[in-house]
Amino acid sequence: MLPRTYDSQNCSIARSLEIVGDRWTLLVIRTAFEGVRRFDDFADHLGMARNVLADRLNRLCEEGILRRHRYQERPERFEYRLTRKGVELWPTMMSLLKWGDRHYAENGPPAIISHRGCGGSLTEQLTCDACGVSLGPGDVEPLPGPGAVPLGR
Repeated sequence: MLPRTYDSQNCSIARSLEIVGDRWTLLVIRTAFEGVRRFDDFADHLGMARNVLADRLNRLCEEGILRRHRYQERPERFEYRLTRKGVELWPTMMSLLKWGDRHYAENGPPAIISHRGCGGSLTEQLTCDACGVSLGPGDVEPLPGPGAVPLGR
């Protein structure tokens, strides 16, 4: 098993991987960008073990990528919201999505990242292919693409 840290490497990629270089962690971040905030909703969307989810959410909060926000007092319940540091991962997440679409989406992209303003699609340069404006996470919404799997399959 690989160690969790890369102390011998003076490399920003290696240090970043210590935080987000785990499959479940990246999927939690992706799901947060989709607007999911509550523990049970993360669990439903991701289908992961609750103890693993709790570990990833806690680690992302410790690292300042997510923050806990209490939405109910009795019983006490929290939402998990992206921080500025978390939102800064959006270009990385979109680059990974585009790379995966290019190399692994045999039936076409499962999701199209659509510009809410005009309906155009996100480009590799994180701009709209229709109007050319630079896009951020608040400007887009995921829509089913040609490679989307119908619900119930």
